[in-house]
Amino acid sequence: MIDAEKLAAFALVTGMTSLVPGQSMLFIMGQAMLRGVRAGWAALLGMQVGYFVWWLLAALGLGTLARAYPLAFRMLALAGVAYLAWLGIKAIWHSFQTRDEAAQVANKPSGNAFRDGIFIAIGNPKSLVYMVALIPPFVDPGQPAGWQIVALALVALVLDLVVGALYITAGARLAGAMESAGARRLINRGIGLAFLAIAALVLVDLF
Repeated sequence: MIDAEKLAAFALVTGMTSLVPGQSMLFIMGQAMLRGVRAGWAALLGMQVGYFVWWLLAALGLGTLARAYPLAFRMLALAGVAYLAWLGIKAIWHSFQTRDEAAQVANKPSGNAFRDGIFIAIGNPKSLVYMVALIPPFVDPGQPAGWQIVALALVALVLDLVVGALYITAGARLAGAMESAGARRLINRGIGLAFLAIAALVLVDLF
């Protein structure tokens, strides 16, 4: 099994990484604000499904796959950027809707948030950097890597759920401000612009 000290160090690094508000946690908090706590949890759980794909790739040798198929990984990252930009545009578009139309959007099934969470996690190029750069230092090459990666994945999952719950709670507390149509428009536009900015920054990093 993985060394206890390494596991603790990994937990600290992962916890701090999750606390930094990136596109994933921003999306989760936004869903909790716009559609309620249930949608926030749906987004969070959807992201865990997406991250599971990355962990599976890590167990299969992500670094080797990335070197063998660099174009495929770049295309995946570009798809993630495009999807994030689309969510940003959609949020800004919703900010110009009438009160009744906005209410219909807010009441859409949380399955949309679950689906979007999966796509955001899979299409996030930072996930590739996280797996390739962060995982190897905490894996003992002298022992089977599979079970070590399983242990790291469980720690990351638990921490991500805890941090995600904090963002959902924050979003739910801010939801009161959404009662005002003006505040709803401003928050929608702010979230949309933030997603577009993140997509642009990721795109710059890719080239």
